[in-house]
Amino acid sequence: MAPRPRFDRRLPVRELPNINERITYPMLRVVDADGTQLGVISRDEALQVAQDRELDLVLVSEKANPPVCRVMDYGKFKFEQEKKAKEAKKKSHQTEVKEVKMRYKIDQHDYDVRIKQASRFLKAGDKVKCTVIFRGREIQHVSLAEKLLLRLAGDLEEQAEVQQTPKREGRNMIMFLTPRRTPLVKPNTPARPGSSPGVKSGPASSSGAERLRSHPRRPVNSNPAVVARDGTMP
Repeated sequence: MAPRPRFDRRLPVRELPNINERITYPMLRVVDADGTQLGVISRDEALQVAQDRELDLVLVSEKANPPVCRVMDYGKFKFEQEKKAKEAKKKSHQTEVKEVKMRYKIDQHDYDVRIKQASRFLKAGDKVKCTVIFRGREIQHVSLAEKLLLRLAGDLEEQAEVQQTPKREGRNMIMFLTPRRTPLVKPNTPARPGSSPGVKSGPASSSGAERLRSHPRRPVNSNPAVVARDGTMP
């Protein structure tokens, strides 16, 4: 019987960065902290330069001839590299397809729950597969299921675009939504018929009303045959 392999309890060896005294090359091409080229100098001279500036000597290109080192704050450099790696990981989000299932006879509360689920998936950058499930003779109500899916797309139009319109697939009806890339632009509300742009309807201005009060209209004689003696209307 073969002996069982022995479990290695030793911790994995962590790869240490090539900085300061860990650099073993005798001659180095050194770049100062402000980008100035210091040329090819010995290892001891490069370490002295970094020590005078209270910074670190970091090996940045080992394959060059001679190897290239840079004088920098290694702690700050490491922090910035980790920050860039996290940002790159966030941007490289793998788009997934999330599914929201419902029946065509769904009540308002359950419908609101599906809206919140789909909204959360869209905000995360995922596509949403909206599925209406038919059972038994419910397959006869395909039109109601289509109206429900279109209603869902309308309620999410500010966040989503319809990638695939409602389509029957077996005993289901499906629709695909994808996160909206461009903001939704709603058309302007048309003006009411009979109204002119820039003209406000309302009571007459105060100056016009004052003129009417200061110059009242003369009453009109309903009987044209009645004339005053001086030839004027009574």
